[in-house]
Amino acid sequence: MFSNITLPEYFGRFGEHASAGRIDAEQVYIGQLAGLYEALNAGTTTSLDHAHHTWSDETSWAGLNASIDSGARVFWSYAFHEVANYTIAQQIENYRDIVNAAPERDTAVELGMAFDSFDNGSVDQETVESIVNLAKEVNTSVLTAHSGEGVYGNENSPTTLQSLGILNTSIPVVFSHASYITLRDAMLLRSTNQHVAITPESEMGFGLGRPSTNMIMDQAALGVDTHAFQSSDLVSQARLYLQSTRVQEFVQAFLLATRNGGLALRRPDLGVLSVGAKADVVVWDGTSPGLLGWLDPVAAIILHSNVGDVEHVLVDGKFVKRNHRLVVGDYASVQSRFLEAARRVQDDWRQIPRPEFPERSTTGALFADSDQVDVVAGNDTGYGQLYV
Repeated sequence: MFSNITLPEYFGRFGEHASAGRIDAEQVYIGQLAGLYEALNAGTTTSLDHAHHTWSDETSWAGLNASIDSGARVFWSYAFHEVANYTIAQQIENYRDIVNAAPERDTAVELGMAFDSFDNGSVDQETVESIVNLAKEVNTSVLTAHSGEGVYGNENSPTTLQSLGILNTSIPVVFSHASYITLRDAMLLRSTNQHVAITPESEMGFGLGRPSTNMIMDQAALGVDTHAFQSSDLVSQARLYLQSTRVQEFVQAFLLATRNGGLALRRPDLGVLSVGAKADVVVWDGTSPGLLGWLDPVAAIILHSNVGDVEHVLVDGKFVKRNHRLVVGDYASVQSRFLEAARRVQDDWRQIPRPEFPERSTTGALFADSDQVDVVAGNDTGYGQLYV
């Protein structure tokens, strides 16, 4: 659904506020479950989920329950946001209920928090402080925020979070994108051991760019962003980032997709194979056509593998994929429910007109039409049909 759009169009048509009230709990549950199965099939064992689907008590529980049922390791981070008919105060109450129920669950899912309004003025300072205090009170497993800056605004910068007293605590803080991060903020991340999540494919595809994050790769990990835009295969993200950055070596790309993800969550027992680490294991089929004759295993994975080469996947010592097939119960039923939910969502969104933009964005930046290219001789350009 997110093909051929820019970031402003995403916000206006598909973002958390545009989607509020349009997606019900069943659609959230089956979309979350099918999406995590896609990730597991690709060998992505751990996800940090900025859970935008917290539009009601029902949709919040649906997303969490799907995460638990998936068998994946998910840092499910409840998004606190200004949405219609569901106040942040109600969201906080719902989150407390979820936290109180957590000890009853035997799962690899952990509870985090997500908040994108630390410094954009959309909520009052009392609300901001209530989010910070809640994170400290429940000792949340992770706090995450989209850090835009540049022409996109919505800074949620390390400097801001440091001023709120959250950056230099035991809680890991992950800044998504941070594409326009300043030198000061980069140094602050190093001094507080906090991290950014770089999502190469979506950052290029949405037009966000990443002019500054190359200088903070030592405090970064790779992510997918959203599987509505591209696949949830982290190896593809590592390969794309390696070749587009081109100052890296393939082992570094591998570390960004594995070990650094665990370090960003302050979990040195994730993203590694060692005594005492969690048994999250991916096995690639070295006899596949693309990997046959491999010599360097890391080079083989980063440069030559594809999702079809993923033979076995274990999360917390339990098989979720074995002999190239997901082992997740009644997957046929999941497929059927997902297709029904997807059809309803797609039909609904076809009725939503594409947003029109004013001359300037909220940051004062000018809007302009994107460049057009021509790949076909003659009068045609080669641009295809948009289905949603």
